[in-house]
Amino acid sequence: MPFLAHLEELRSRLVRSAIAVGVCFLGTYLFKEELYQGLAQPLKAAMPAGAKLIYTAPAEAFFTYLKISLLAAIVVASPIIFYQFWRFIAPGLYDHERKAVWPFVLVSSVLFMVGSVFCYTMVFPYAFQFFMSFATDDIVPMLSLKSYLSFSATLLFAFGVIFEMPLVLVFLGRIGVVSAKGLKKNRKYAILIMFVAGAMFTPPDVVTQIMMAVPLIILYEISIWMVVATEKKKAERQAAEEAEFTNDEEQ
Repeated sequence: MPFLAHLEELRSRLVRSAIAVGVCFLGTYLFKEELYQGLAQPLKAAMPAGAKLIYTAPAEAFFTYLKISLLAAIVVASPIIFYQFWRFIAPGLYDHERKAVWPFVLVSSVLFMVGSVFCYTMVFPYAFQFFMSFATDDIVPMLSLKSYLSFSATLLFAFGVIFEMPLVLVFLGRIGVVSAKGLKKNRKYAILIMFVAGAMFTPPDVVTQIMMAVPLIILYEISIWMVVATEKKKAERQAAEEAEFTNDEEQ
């Protein structure tokens, strides 16, 4: 395809993804209050008695509800978004790889949601307890809706994205960009990068940083074994194709 045709295809996929998010937004906005209460629950559980979230601009609460509903809509529409992404890159893949579209969509969506749920249930409680531990009689937490939404959304999406690691590495292994041997060889550097990522995306305490780095390391090891299996299947397929080609020549 020409370059402009690729851009047109990308625009088409982005528009379809945006429409899917928009349709889901109409539904999630109906439950904006429940979504807010659920998102704020880990923070409220850690806040001192009597402390509440505030908003400092007239429209801040309204836009916070809109943003929460939009985030929920993106999560709900994630299967469609992943499907559009897969269809965009499908022309550059082999026929047998294109057939994996629905497993790809399912696994991508599940991994993203598992990462977000892990962050919400495991990381948020420890992170907010750490932050609220600095509250005293003279230092009272008065968190704004805007700042809390920005912080929580960043962490939720960061965990959702990093849990896609096995799928990404397997895909790169299929197209020959990475290999199991290379992943094993560079394991120590990968672990260092994971702890750096944990320090960047989590609060500045050791517990939450480890809670992000450890799942990354486990996912990395799982990815290596998945790439090994992918390479084995690829070698078997190539051997079968070569044998078939040899038989055709002999005949």
